[in-house]
Amino acid sequence: MSKKRILSGMRPTGKLHLGHLAGALSNWIRFQEEYDCFYEIADLHALTTDYQNPSGIRDNIREMLLDFLAFGLDPEKATIFIQSKVPEISEMHLLLSMITPLGWLERCPTYKEQLAQLADREITNYGFLGYPVLQTADIISFKAVRVPVGEDQVPHLELAREIVRRFNFLYGELFPEPEAILTVNPKLLGTDGRKMSKSYGNAILLADTPEEIRQKTATMFTDPLRPYRKDPGHPDACPVFGLLQMYRPEESAAVRPACTSAQLGCSDCKKKLTEILLEFLSPYQRKREELAREPGRLQEILDRGNRRAREIVNDVLAEAKTKMGLYGY
Repeated sequence: MSKKRILSGMRPTGKLHLGHLAGALSNWIRFQEEYDCFYEIADLHALTTDYQNPSGIRDNIREMLLDFLAFGLDPEKATIFIQSKVPEISEMHLLLSMITPLGWLERCPTYKEQLAQLADREITNYGFLGYPVLQTADIISFKAVRVPVGEDQVPHLELAREIVRRFNFLYGELFPEPEAILTVNPKLLGTDGRKMSKSYGNAILLADTPEEIRQKTATMFTDPLRPYRKDPGHPDACPVFGLLQMYRPEESAAVRPACTSAQLGCSDCKKKLTEILLEFLSPYQRKREELAREPGRLQEILDRGNRRAREIVNDVLAEAKTKMGLYGY
């Protein structure tokens, strides 16, 4: 029996950080043993918010690929491809845009949320509004039956399912309704106590040097309810403890009572975290450096992934065009 196909992607807007690893990449690595996986470097999606300054996208594609491979994505087990190198996806997006009511996009809860979060950018354009349609095209172009998502992406996937149902109703059954694989997305706090995010500038990157990691952990916010060393701590409110719990759970179990009884200070926890992160990231960073010295191999992986993706999507697009009365096969 053939493996079920899944599709997921990330936008190349910068190097990956610990939050990406915990929320997505670690799951992708696990899924490649169980599913026929397609992992997209979503450069067109990056343009929806960064169209005014796209200069970093090309370099970010390489950095993202290095992170993927160094942490364990295997191009022999999963297909890694660049979205814009599969132009048939963009054509599928155009076809879907013909049948997607405007109201469906305007009511998507993440649309208004992101408008507010990115108020400093001019993003009142179709590309941003139509992001879920392109996302749907990504999924159905591979006839993916499952999509790994966190809870915040469930509304987008439900919209994709609505678009699929509308297409199948209008033109006849073609696409499966994609189901969510709800992934556990632990909310990692960044160095300033907010959710770890590149846009906040509070992230510990997977590719950070030891010195950068030391600097970031040394300046991390700690327990906001503990103004003095002698005060008992509240570890669940502390970003440092959250990372300790993620990467050394057995040690965090001993840290908790020492923190709450004021036997352990915040600077002590920071030192522990620094050494834990350096130990955890060191093997990955060595692998990353080795891969960076093989640009030909990196390009070959992308070329092979792009070819396989195009072969599949071309056939699916032809089916869709035939269903819609256009020239297909």
